[in-house]
Amino acid sequence: MSTAAPTWLDLPCVGFDLETTGRDPRTALVVTAALIIVNGRGEELQRREWLVDPGVEIPQQASDVHGITTAKARAEGIPAAQAIAEISQALDELVEAELPLVAFNGAYDFTVMAHERQRHGITGRAPRPVIDPFILQKHVDKYRKGKKTLTALCESYGISLENAHTAADDALAAVHLARALGTKFPAIRMGAAELHDAQVGWAKAQAADFQEYKRRTDPSATIEGGWPTYGGSPA
Repeated sequence: MSTAAPTWLDLPCVGFDLETTGRDPRTALVVTAALIIVNGRGEELQRREWLVDPGVEIPQQASDVHGITTAKARAEGIPAAQAIAEISQALDELVEAELPLVAFNGAYDFTVMAHERQRHGITGRAPRPVIDPFILQKHVDKYRKGKKTLTALCESYGISLENAHTAADDALAAVHLARALGTKFPAIRMGAAELHDAQVGWAKAQAADFQEYKRRTDPSATIEGGWPTYGGSPA
């Protein structure tokens, strides 16, 4: 008697999130990071967290989002070079183990990491497989109205997110959101590598659609469609 091959929902995965100094992933510096391993039943197994001193003033606008001030980062954070090396090594080990990395709007986080690695002279593996509930939700529930932020989607799916914009809570919420989407929508129940490849195409198509929409009022609007890192990111 044959049994169905396991999908990504059946296997452990790892929530990943960064909080940074800014919105542009090519220039943003890491301030906090979290990696949280969750089993196939949605139970947390292990977590690692980093508080980083980026070596520059953290803009007030960024501190207002994630709550980390320059003073706190300098007093309690580890040096950026050490932190990026540790985060990079942890990510590489997870990629080597073929554990799916779950990140909401992951192209931002992985693009930040690509540029941070380059700044610190670190080489690393390309993130794969990645599961991005931001991309998944727009694919399976394309015409859903309202905000598509992590907070809004978690509220819609009954997922607890008490401390939004803290790396650990966002990383864990991303896993629970991805699992909720996979449970509700059979179309995305497949192997993690297959889903990764599908999301590359979905992200590109979603960006093209949004760019077309934006150009109705701004003919010069450009929407980045690279995934899981933006086009032109360091290898």
